[in-house]
Amino acid sequence: MKKVLAFALAAIMVLSLAACGGNTENPDKSGDSAKSTEQVKIIDINLTEEQYAFGVDKAQPELLEDVNAFIAKIMKDGTFDEICNKYFGDGEPTPVKSAKEDPSKDQLVVATNAAFAPFEYMEGDSYFGIDMEIAALLAEELGKELVINNMKFDSVCLSVGEHKCDIAMAGLTINDKRKESVNFSDSYYDAYQKLIVKADDTTFDACKTPAEVDEIINSGEGSKTVGFQNGTTGNFYVVGDADWGFDGLNAKPKGYDNGALAVQDLINGNIDYVIIDADPAVRIVENFNAVG
Repeated sequence: MKKVLAFALAAIMVLSLAACGGNTENPDKSGDSAKSTEQVKIIDINLTEEQYAFGVDKAQPELLEDVNAFIAKIMKDGTFDEICNKYFGDGEPTPVKSAKEDPSKDQLVVATNAAFAPFEYMEGDSYFGIDMEIAALLAEELGKELVINNMKFDSVCLSVGEHKCDIAMAGLTINDKRKESVNFSDSYYDAYQKLIVKADDTTFDACKTPAEVDEIINSGEGSKTVGFQNGTTGNFYVVGDADWGFDGLNAKPKGYDNGALAVQDLINGNIDYVIIDADPAVRIVENFNAVG
């Protein structure tokens, strides 16, 4: 168990990549040293096309207006690009601290799942990530003290819907089902789902489209096991969901609290594939291969 947790922590506490904007390249390495440690790889096909947004408490329409105005501001003045450069370029990530929740104070209470680098993750008692840095700046803009509530991903929107938190900031894909719990802000990031396989798995190497990937998995007639992070788009892609427009895969689904644990199980030979969001997939794959 300690080994699993160590790998999981290594995979979510990560350094930087290459470019901002949601377009993620296959992180396959070149050279003998890289090949010797490579354990997993990403199939460079976008299985979905999504948009991330923040989920705001429906009882606070004024907060939604403030959030949308803030998103527009940081997109226009370059602040968003500067934040992205800290996680995809040569910038230095800024740690974000959470205050203790106190109803007597004017606070912005943010719900997140801090196991989703580069959008939210933890090192010690500090939060890092694109969403967390935006949260800190948003709280400052609103003149509020920032409180971050870290929880399981599938509880994030529910906590806002139950008015326990003001806003969900957790790499959330806009979806009608989640709109039952929150009001979504304007989109701030384009995202995709990717397939992760073992490094020596050539099954999907000739695939060019998502349909070809699905066809290969489905040809196993339920014999293959696909892992995902619970409550995420990958979850619904695998099991199928009419509201999301996903037919589902003819495979055995297996959910995890975070993507790193799913990839660890893939490496251990307990599942066949993993489907998770593209940028977290790159971070996790790079780190498992680095320690392999």
